[in-house]
Amino acid sequence: MQVKTNTKERFHVITVTDPALTADMAAELSDLLLAYLQNDVKNLILNLKELQSLDEIAAERLVKLQQNFYEKNSSFVICELQKSVEDFLDSVNLLEVMNTTPTESEAMDIVQMEEIEREFLNEE
Repeated sequence: MQVKTNTKERFHVITVTDPALTADMAAELSDLLLAYLQNDVKNLILNLKELQSLDEIAAERLVKLQQNFYEKNSSFVICELQKSVEDFLDSVNLLEVMNTTPTESEAMDIVQMEEIEREFLNEE
């Protein structure tokens, strides 16, 4: 599995560069991304703009991965889904439970808003 990493001040952008995501590749991706929870900067944006297909097990792993990040008070936003991937996720009833945005810019905005929200809640 190949990914590109771009680290910003408050988050990392991970772009999957493979056209397909299988269950085995999703397990590898999960291990890679969970390691970010050990960093000072724990928020993640997963850009799937190059992904054309995935199987149901891989999709379920993405949902679980996203849940793991939120349980650790970290953001995890998936962005730039291709229509075929979005349609597949919708058909297996997973799209509605995922935090997705059409663009990377919108994903950045969500991460920043969630950071502000966490800071605000910690002050109370």
